[in-house]
Amino acid sequence: MMTRDDLDTFLKELLRPQDFADYGPNGLQIEGSQQIERIAFAVSATAHSATIAAERYAQALIVHHGLFWKFHGPKTLTGPFARRVFPLVRNNISLFAYHLPLDAHPDVGNAACLGRNIGLVEQQPFGDYQRCPTGIKGIFAEPLSAAALRDRLAAMLQHPVLFATPDEHALVRSAGIITGGANRDWPLALQEGLDAYITGEMSEHDWHESQEAGLHMYAGGHNATERFGIQALMERVRSAFDVECFFIPSDNPA
Repeated sequence: MMTRDDLDTFLKELLRPQDFADYGPNGLQIEGSQQIERIAFAVSATAHSATIAAERYAQALIVHHGLFWKFHGPKTLTGPFARRVFPLVRNNISLFAYHLPLDAHPDVGNAACLGRNIGLVEQQPFGDYQRCPTGIKGIFAEPLSAAALRDRLAAMLQHPVLFATPDEHALVRSAGIITGGANRDWPLALQEGLDAYITGEMSEHDWHESQEAGLHMYAGGHNATERFGIQALMERVRSAFDVECFFIPSDNPA
């Protein structure tokens, strides 16, 4: 058995939230039981993940997307938001959320894990949000065509990949990755001389502008590109504390 405070300290030391200017609070968002025997992990704190965590008797839920965001402003505990909060509060479940710190971490981060899974080596910090890196960049040990990289991503993510390219037969030797909703950051890859940019979402104008600029851009789904980091964090917590952990998948296609 571990304590909530032990888990809180471990996550803070590993993910270093103080280094990031984020869109909302990182760390403990709902204070539950002090004693922890079972931990649930999910990409997002939703009514579904909160309910499953309660049904499986977890004492903590750790997510990438938490409940509180600056752009949402104050929220009342009614309607959909209440359905996210009440299962946690009623069952004394602590909620921990780590957003940009989990995106950017060089080992258990979303971008780093996705990069390793598709063969991106010599990884370095990449991205710039309020002077903080939010992803990674690297090279492929064996360059592949732009179309082949799309297929590799689709197979790894098990999700359709939006693909903008000036030439699908051109070789891709390097890429930058910022997972989730970082479609506006593709110019950073261009500025650093990278061949490709991988993220979760793509707007209509990104599709045109990125390929017109000579960059291969890939969008594999916000949720799909951010499953790997939270699961890597789960394995790190399981190893450190020898505590029961389980992942709650989402069928979110976005």
